[in-house]
Amino acid sequence: MRTKHSLPLSLLPLLLFLLSHSPTSQAQEQLPDGTTGYTCPANESTYPCQAYAFYRASAPNFLDLGSIGDLFQVSRVQISNPSNITYPNTTLVPDQPLLVPLTCSCNSVTGNLTATSLPNTSSISYANISYIIKGGDTFYQLSAFSFRNLTTYQSVEVVNPTLVATNLSIGVTTIFPVFCKCPNRTQLGNQANYLISYVIQPEDNVTSVASLFGSTAESITEVNGGVFDPFTTIFIPVSRLPVLTQPSVTPSTSIGRKEDKGKVIGLGIGLGICGALLGLVVGLWVYREKKWKKRELGRKRDEEGKGGKVKGAFGKGVDLNLLVSDVSDCLDKYRVYGIEELREATDGFDKNWLIHGSVYKGYIGGGLHAIKRMKWNACEELKILQKVNHGNLVKLEGFCIDPEDGNCYLVYEYVENGSLSSWLHDKKTDKLSWKARLRIGIDVANGLQYIHEHTRPRVVHKDIKSSNILLDSTMRAKIANFGLAKSGHNAITMHIVGTQGYLAPEYLSDGVVSTKMDVFSFGVVLLELISGREAIDKDGKLLWKAVDGILEGNEETKEKRVKDFMDGAILGEASSMESVLNVLAVAISCLHRDPSKRPGMVDIVYALCKSDEFVFDVSEEGLSPSQVAAR
Repeated sequence: MRTKHSLPLSLLPLLLFLLSHSPTSQAQEQLPDGTTGYTCPANESTYPCQAYAFYRASAPNFLDLGSIGDLFQVSRVQISNPSNITYPNTTLVPDQPLLVPLTCSCNSVTGNLTATSLPNTSSISYANISYIIKGGDTFYQLSAFSFRNLTTYQSVEVVNPTLVATNLSIGVTTIFPVFCKCPNRTQLGNQANYLISYVIQPEDNVTSVASLFGSTAESITEVNGGVFDPFTTIFIPVSRLPVLTQPSVTPSTSIGRKEDKGKVIGLGIGLGICGALLGLVVGLWVYREKKWKKRELGRKRDEEGKGGKVKGAFGKGVDLNLLVSDVSDCLDKYRVYGIEELREATDGFDKNWLIHGSVYKGYIGGGLHAIKRMKWNACEELKILQKVNHGNLVKLEGFCIDPEDGNCYLVYEYVENGSLSSWLHDKKTDKLSWKARLRIGIDVANGLQYIHEHTRPRVVHKDIKSSNILLDSTMRAKIANFGLAKSGHNAITMHIVGTQGYLAPEYLSDGVVSTKMDVFSFGVVLLELISGREAIDKDGKLLWKAVDGILEGNEETKEKRVKDFMDGAILGEASSMESVLNVLAVAISCLHRDPSKRPGMVDIVYALCKSDEFVFDVSEEGLSPSQVAAR
């Protein structure tokens, strides 16, 4: 009689991995939803966003903030702050809970996905985490153990179609898609400011998970559709980050581990640790006092110099060091607004005050301002904006941090006539004349020339598009939204963000970040000014591809092609054709596939100003809206 043996649960994932890679499994039914990722709408305006992953520390390789930070490509402080850990205490215990920040984006994937739960062309919501393969690494081992099931080996295969999972070379860079999601507009309206990625454990139920994060079972079920299988990722909607309960780690813990080597040695180690901790506490207290004095000085200067009130900007009992340490250098330059002041200015962020996306208009001190409501990810934007000051860039007036949820609000000058996109593509708006369009193009070129040539290190905007170009009361253009901007030149990133239709080919394929990617995007904007068309049409056709060969052939053929391409609203303007041809030539040079062959902004500004139609004085203040309509 044979004895039955049950399969250990620890071997079940490995068995599933081997079965899924067997020759007979490849043509089987689609994998369950979430195995290869979670789809997202490519045009969802809430992407990219700040998200978080709930991660548990694990032995032997991930028991300190440094190794976990390196795995997720974030700093120790970026993990310790939301995880309720006092930095620089970086040593962890097994299964210690952490909140790891993620930049969540909607990424297009293509290829042979017939064996997955995805269509052949799809967009998946995840955070791009690059990882360099080491000896003994496998997609399964890294997904299940290093990333603690926050991704799956099937999803890794989908986003790395050129790599063979069974034959990985040491030193190869791989993308690990850590599952995440951005709240949609409805969820944001219900105060779901973050979605936290969480891997279901066998002992979990929806009520216990809701209690852990301060959420509700109903909202979790609504977001995830009621599927809660063990070791799958779900997304927890929260209005603010939960306060994690951390285990107490004392010097005696370290002594206890050494008892078998002698109590005298243990006592010595304990006293040494106590002495070090005492010195650390004193040092932190001194540092805190200095920070507090600097902050108080900035607050008093703001109150005395501008008459503004800072009281209420940070709530009672909130650790101000934690909230503004990353932007402390900005406190003396910008006004720090109180959250109640901004709520009063916008009638409690009423939708009637909404301009676009998450930008509201509001009256502060008797004047209109634009207030950008965002998750706490404004540090880089603030650091870049404090470097720049130019008439063709939207001016930042100040900022606010809500102590209740950590959200950040940026307060800008109000630009009266809205975005260039609405003037070009909204059928209800009067059409711009060619002269007005050319003036706008030169303004944008001047703004880009400034950030490319007159900042050190150079600033790359990374999101130049017609909706990020605003027009003031005299129809002068200003570049807005530095949320994706990067300070630095010729960098490589695996985190591709931006707007489809404007992204340079080398950035899409290789992640190359340089000023020439802004030049490419500006070329697309010039095509929008000439044609009145959008950067990508309803059928998914790219505007910049429509000008291939447009200037080839004899003059008659060339002019006919250009007239077919031009916006009908400017076709009847006298003496505009030669100017349009000149600007079109500039645009095509900006769109060269080889970035080294694209012109710099200095040359572009010069070429645009040489346009024959540019007949008014460059010192002219601008035009009124009534003067911009095409005649």
